[in-house]
Amino acid sequence: MRGARLALVLAAALTATLAAQGRRPLSVNDLFAIRGVSDPQVSPDGQWVAYTVSAMHARQDNTDSDIYMTSLRDGSTVRLTSSDKSERSPRWSPDGRYIAFLSSRDQKKTQVFLLDRRGGDGAVLTHFKADVSSIAWSPDSRRLALIVDDVDPDDPAFASAEDGHKPAPKPIVIDRLQFMEDTEGYLTNLHRHVYVVDIADGKTTQVTSGPSDDSSPVWSPDGRLIAFVSNRTPDPDSNENTDIFVVDAGGGTPRAVTTSPGSDRAPTFSPDGRTLAYLAGGEPADIWYATNNLATIPVTGGTPTLLTRGLDRNVSHPAFSADGREVYFALEEGGDTHIARVPAGGGTITRVLDGEHDVSAFELAKGGALVYLDSQWNQPPEISQLNTAAAGATPARVTHVNDTVMAGLDLGQVERFKAKSADGTMIDGFLTRPPHASPGVKLPAILRIHGGPVSQFTTAFNFEWQILAAQGYAVIAANPRGSSGYGRDFSRAIFADWGDKDYDDVMAAVDHVVAMGVADPDRLGVGGWSYGGILTDHVISKTHRFKAAISGASEFNYLANYGVDQYQHQWEAELGLPWRNPTAWMKISPFFRLDQITTPTLVMGGTADMNVPLTGGEQLYQGLKRLGRDTELVVYPGEHHAISRPSYQKDRYERYIAWYDRYLKPHASSTGGN
Repeated sequence: MRGARLALVLAAALTATLAAQGRRPLSVNDLFAIRGVSDPQVSPDGQWVAYTVSAMHARQDNTDSDIYMTSLRDGSTVRLTSSDKSERSPRWSPDGRYIAFLSSRDQKKTQVFLLDRRGGDGAVLTHFKADVSSIAWSPDSRRLALIVDDVDPDDPAFASAEDGHKPAPKPIVIDRLQFMEDTEGYLTNLHRHVYVVDIADGKTTQVTSGPSDDSSPVWSPDGRLIAFVSNRTPDPDSNENTDIFVVDAGGGTPRAVTTSPGSDRAPTFSPDGRTLAYLAGGEPADIWYATNNLATIPVTGGTPTLLTRGLDRNVSHPAFSADGREVYFALEEGGDTHIARVPAGGGTITRVLDGEHDVSAFELAKGGALVYLDSQWNQPPEISQLNTAAAGATPARVTHVNDTVMAGLDLGQVERFKAKSADGTMIDGFLTRPPHASPGVKLPAILRIHGGPVSQFTTAFNFEWQILAAQGYAVIAANPRGSSGYGRDFSRAIFADWGDKDYDDVMAAVDHVVAMGVADPDRLGVGGWSYGGILTDHVISKTHRFKAAISGASEFNYLANYGVDQYQHQWEAELGLPWRNPTAWMKISPFFRLDQITTPTLVMGGTADMNVPLTGGEQLYQGLKRLGRDTELVVYPGEHHAISRPSYQKDRYERYIAWYDRYLKPHASSTGGN
């Protein structure tokens, strides 16, 4: 009782102090105030950067994105689109005259629009009866390479109504091994292929075809060839063997440039057109635990050169320098994402942007400037630039989309720490303290676990950490084994052994913060989404230390999940077929320890999730309810794995706060979505 009253007194004092400073704690409603900046694209003359800004709207209960551009010289900003439908993927024509982008606007399907920089609104260029999902300009600015879906003859969008009644949807007939995918739904024999459209007359040519999906088209500098990514093995559903292909821009038989059994992707041509840089997949047997490499290969094919061999870190976004001598790339390592470069023929890797950064995209501008999208613990993603040609140059912010709202918030400081796991392995951890937390006062603490498992927490702005810290919680996060950013062996350490070493690692992070005197060991909560929910289930079935848990989109009984999620290939590679190797499937299923769970548990998920279906959450909830445990099931209708509807996102955070408050602050008042 005394502790609860003290917490309320401290919270009231903190609110008064922040009000006097003109700042306030983060609130759930700030979801609608913070904008998302993404997809920076530098103009050919190096003077402007185009990008998208997305915002969630409470009244319309939707998310809208628009295209802006900002001068890289003086920071002046122009809003280029303002319709009530999202516009995305802005791409400059090489002559700088147009910006092409994707939108559905008044169309039934996503189409290509052209925005003439001399003035006027974007005008629709294409009229496909299926969605367009990728844009690439030809070097002469006369054509666009596109990725277009096959037309679905049973698409209800084109069904005609008779007598005012819309016809019933037709049965879905499937004969594929991979028969579902989250957000895509059930998969039939429709695919995505490369098309070319002429800017002058809108004439379209289908360049590729066949029973495979094509992606990532890029043009050769002379405009003769298009490189793309595809899995053209006899049974693409049975493996992840994507390769780089090239095809004549006018059509023809594609030619494989890479032939490795891994997942090769993200091709880009060298300025002279003789070489392709790309991301070479790791060992297929490692499935999602594999570490990739930056590679180059002659356009004619041959033996690839691995430029990051021995780096043992995942890389992305390959880009040649203007002279073709170096290849830049994003480098994921140790809770950060940096930018590095390496000689195109191989050699020493140089970090161009190091330190506490989480870079999610970058572009090389004319003159050597590096334009990149970066987030830090107190800053949502914004665009900055760095002059790589000037020694000692420092980054300069280009966009300031969220500066005003962030200036009015008082955030919890995020600090790194190292924790020693049970077997001596050192684990990276992150602690977010409540704003102005009093030294020496033990706080209710929440362990939050990231998704994946092959992913990583970084020091990027994390709304979830901050909203919980604003409620007076110390938030503990870690990158346990299974995480990326620490090498292949660190990630693969949990192969067919989920809930073991990763459990030890996150518990070590909790123990460390308790030993710091920050976390109150009698007021601990835990939770996560996807793999974060899965490991939460393991945690609460192996220890009674936590007083509250939130399991979001989790799998619980893996045997029962076979065939109802999209990961048939990965599960079979990791665990074998369940009827032949049931022991392996049961070993990693916390379902068989369900009666050990006593922690009050909030279970959440979406009805349309084909990534980690609601089945697992329902099983967890049913078992807890049968055992008389304190539990609740929250189901979001029509939502996929990532909850996207703004009102549901708000509801989810409110329920997080209310659930944790109920058990970790039993005498404190709280508002929530219950």
